[in-house]
Amino acid sequence: MILASKSPRRKEILEGFGIELEILTSSIEETSDKDGLLEQIMDISRKKSLDISEKRKKSYVVSADTVVVLEGKILGKPKDEDEAFYMLNSLSGKQHKVLTAYTLMNSEKKIDFTSYDTTEVFFKELSEEEIRWYISTGEPMDKAGAYGIQGKGSVLVKKIEGDFFNVMGFPISKFYDDLKDLDLSIDELNKTIEVEEC
Repeated sequence: MILASKSPRRKEILEGFGIELEILTSSIEETSDKDGLLEQIMDISRKKSLDISEKRKKSYVVSADTVVVLEGKILGKPKDEDEAFYMLNSLSGKQHKVLTAYTLMNSEKKIDFTSYDTTEVFFKELSEEEIRWYISTGEPMDKAGAYGIQGKGSVLVKKIEGDFFNVMGFPISKFYDDLKDLDLSIDELNKTIEVEEC
């Protein structure tokens, strides 16, 4: 299967589930003209898969888009340490949502499926010293919401309600249920496909 993402966390989750991956990063601009937040991230996820699937029509392609939402506002990846501090300070002692939209596509088999999952995350009250320490690890800088729940950022989280892997970037449990509903197996996704010309 082709993963239309350069995210090492999505790669780790899917390979841990036994899926053999080829990485082909989509070059689309990650924007959407849809109205609602959920519709936007589902649209972006689908565009990523479509971009690759149009070139590799026989292959299964999976893509995803994850956002952190606090009080109705999206927290993306921080552009610098000051923005990381602002985000982490904003999350301190509060509940927020992590939304991941994901798409599975195979042009030849006319599979075009997009869904999503939501996890509620509850942060501990963080001191300025704790936030500065976490930023000094460098971990927040390439992550939506400025934290990684699977790394050192785990100590910032009080509890979650929902799929842990969704917060990492891919809701593997829901994806597995969707595969069953689509009558697809891991073996089917792992079938070797002759490489097509891009």
